[in-house]
Amino acid sequence: MVVAFKVTGGEQGDWAVLHVSGELDLVTSPVLRQRVHDAVAEGRHSLVLDLSEVWFCDSSGVGVLIAARRLLRSCQGRLRLILPAQGAADGSHVNRVLGALGVRRLFDVHPDLASATSDDASPLSA
Repeated sequence: MVVAFKVTGGEQGDWAVLHVSGELDLVTSPVLRQRVHDAVAEGRHSLVLDLSEVWFCDSSGVGVLIAARRLLRSCQGRLRLILPAQGAADGSHVNRVLGALGVRRLFDVHPDLASATSDDASPLSA
């Protein structure tokens, strides 16, 4: 079974939104890294990564998320992740991976796009 990896872009108010689906791994993570860099190069310093349809994430995918956080912080930007408790069929795989690695607390995590792009958004607790 081949799972297609896809990153689509959009905007929600002041936020650039990248919807990611499929497997985020060694082969596909450079695509997401480039899309994040492109958004920042275009002057978009408020970025939401919707990872609710990511079925698998390995260490290279986690590395891209950490690098995106670092990049946005370096330009006084904001990064928010959408990691619903239920997503990608049986629960957000990325949410479980970040929790298992102890790095979930580094991210501003939200359950949906409306919450992630709200000015008075409060992230989910780690």
